[in-house]
Amino acid sequence: MIIVTGATGQLGRQIVERLLTRVPAGRIGLSVRDPEKAQAFADQGVRVRHGDFTDAGSLAHAFEGATQVLIISIDKMGEEAVRQHRLAIDAAVAAGARRVLYTSHMGASASSRFQACRDHAATEEALRACGVPFTALRNGFYAAGAVRFLSQAMRSDQIALPADGPVSWTSHEDLAEAAAVILADEGRFDGPTAPLTAAQALTFDYIARIAGDVTGRTITRTVAPDDRFRRQLMDHGVPAEYADHLLDIFVAGRAGEFAGVDPTLATLLGHEPTPLSTVLRKHLPGA
Repeated sequence: MIIVTGATGQLGRQIVERLLTRVPAGRIGLSVRDPEKAQAFADQGVRVRHGDFTDAGSLAHAFEGATQVLIISIDKMGEEAVRQHRLAIDAAVAAGARRVLYTSHMGASASSRFQACRDHAATEEALRACGVPFTALRNGFYAAGAVRFLSQAMRSDQIALPADGPVSWTSHEDLAEAAAVILADEGRFDGPTAPLTAAQALTFDYIARIAGDVTGRTITRTVAPDDRFRRQLMDHGVPAEYADHLLDIFVAGRAGEFAGVDPTLATLLGHEPTPLSTVLRKHLPGA
């Protein structure tokens, strides 16, 4: 049985939807914190069980009968994130899974300037030590992040963000499709994948032009000093630690950590990845 954790989240739900087009529903199990939110999948014959990354007992039940377990990284950073990922890895191995998969990041590195990428690197080390084959899905930076930055920055037709570098913004839809392909074709990748990225890496200077095209507005890109950006976030109620993490995305981007592009995602999809313009047209307010 293929077990997918976090299957009610933005990425997990789409992975399960696409997996259902490739394998019978009876071969899929979901580990979710709130099974009621996965009722639509249960109605299709998917096994749904409660599983919490802070509760090893719940994971033992949720992972029962697993042949593969896809661990979707949690929305936390730092030591707590790595600890919970390790608990899930250990539970997958204890359940007898013959492969553990994990949604990592193209920038995963112990020396990254972005905390989440250091966490992914630490989780990958736990996978290497777990004793069974593993696959780390080195996902490109989610394009939804660019949408969020733009939505917050365009209120006055001006994108005021820190200096950045090129980022290969990649859609959730494409990454979900790739994960489903890899799960359905077990053993296609051992260890970390190549970066699963869109075809282009773009700076916000270029993204501002795309945003203008899709909204019909004149969008100006200005550079906000790092300290001013951080202060503005905190003035809007963002906790200091989280403001630091958001700023570090730009710091890491300036260092080129997210600039790589690779054809592997296109190969898995059988077509070119979704361009950022399409994502913005679908999700950006006013497009």
